[in-house]
Amino acid sequence: MDFNSENIRLLFGLKLRQLRLDKSITQYELAERANLSQSYINEIEKGKKYPKTEKIIALARAMDTSYEALVSLQLNKKMEPIYQLLRSNLLAELPLGMFGIEPGDLLELLSEAPVKLSAFISTVVEIARNYNLNVEQFYFAVMRTYQEMHDNYFNDIEEAADQFLRESGLPSHCIVSETVLADYLIQRYSYQIVLFNEDTHPGLVRLRSVYIPHENRLLLNQNLTADQRAFTLGRELAFQYMNLKKRPLTSTWVEVNSFEQVLNHSRASYFAGAVLIPREALRQRLDQFLNRTSWVEAAGDLMTMLEQFQATPETLLLRMSNLLPHDFGIEDVVFLRFEHESSSAVVNLTREIHLARLHNPHGTTEEHYCRRWASVTSLYELDALLQQQKYQEPLLRAQISEYIDSQNTYFFFTFARPLTPIQHLNHSVSLGVLLNPASRSRIRFLDDPALLRREVNESCERCRAENCLERVAPPTRLQHEQRIQATKHSLTELGITGAL
Repeated sequence: MDFNSENIRLLFGLKLRQLRLDKSITQYELAERANLSQSYINEIEKGKKYPKTEKIIALARAMDTSYEALVSLQLNKKMEPIYQLLRSNLLAELPLGMFGIEPGDLLELLSEAPVKLSAFISTVVEIARNYNLNVEQFYFAVMRTYQEMHDNYFNDIEEAADQFLRESGLPSHCIVSETVLADYLIQRYSYQIVLFNEDTHPGLVRLRSVYIPHENRLLLNQNLTADQRAFTLGRELAFQYMNLKKRPLTSTWVEVNSFEQVLNHSRASYFAGAVLIPREALRQRLDQFLNRTSWVEAAGDLMTMLEQFQATPETLLLRMSNLLPHDFGIEDVVFLRFEHESSSAVVNLTREIHLARLHNPHGTTEEHYCRRWASVTSLYELDALLQQQKYQEPLLRAQISEYIDSQNTYFFFTFARPLTPIQHLNHSVSLGVLLNPASRSRIRFLDDPALLRREVNESCERCRAENCLERVAPPTRLQHEQRIQATKHSLTELGITGAL
């Protein structure tokens, strides 16, 4: 892969700096030997300038090395991870400006401590290997961090959605249905929308949609529910209306080619949610929901919102996570999505957003999520209903979860339903609110005695609950921590304190 000019400047500066330090030469001494200014040497080492040929020759002579060695793109072993990082697309693709990092800041960091940073990069890579973290997962993790930094609220996208609704000429009370969105795509953007199924495209049955750019044709899975079709069409509209060029061509994901794809997909999904559930209409509904004094009434509001906005449960809960912190002062919110294959003991957490910054509950590796979570129990309940052929509508369950060994208590409510179009796969989406003075004063139905209250934990492996009927694994992590504490206590009794 070719380096761009910025990376070549940086690489040269890193090599020059490392060679100078290896020879114990100061910038001033090198400048004197090469007949250059010290400020110029500093700019080279920070990747801001690349010297001309005659100056490279002078620098090589000053440090008793060859011109070829200095201009080579190869680095020594200490700096090899930085070389690999520069060869990748990672730095080029990540929009560092989103996190307040200017390119110059990163270049300076690299040039100031290349060996330490190299060790850090190697460590991060090793952690990624141990946890089987691929580039795609890294992109999604960065995207999640970006959402959390902004409390999952983006006013520019909200305004774009409001503008579209005004331009569309729809009455404010009108539902933006799949028909409305399909007609708009066809008339405004000359789309061809074609339904497909397992007979017409058997290899695509697990996908919701496929966009064929050169034909301007959208293949839409016939097995999607009406709310799924509406969201898929809304996201497709976003790519066009917001002029998001780099985008995935399939939904769900088949392959991630760049971070910009992930970013634009996220922005398009946000736009679709904001069009289907306009913020002003949702504000009114949420105000009513929060002022209910009983959970039964509040639950009725949630089911009504699904019907009113023709939205998937996931879209509704994500829209609530957009507005609860921004408009109602309920800032400590967590969103979770789980998937469960019918009759399987395995439950996978496939998406999480933590606006509370506590990351509890959170995703774990090689551990069993607490079977007392409403997010999990609703999936097993759904599976039983499906096997009995009694399922009719999304299950809505709620509970107040008190975390064992923690001061954290959450109010969680969960929707569970089959994950169309994938057969035998179910999912639950949950919104949790950390119970603190702000949320307790705003959510009036929290004192309803009808709300289920349960002690929960993160995973079976970390839980000290005895005689737990839901336990599916021994508390191995807890036992390990207890052994460490017992050992430390014994060492303390021997008079050994401090760093053990």
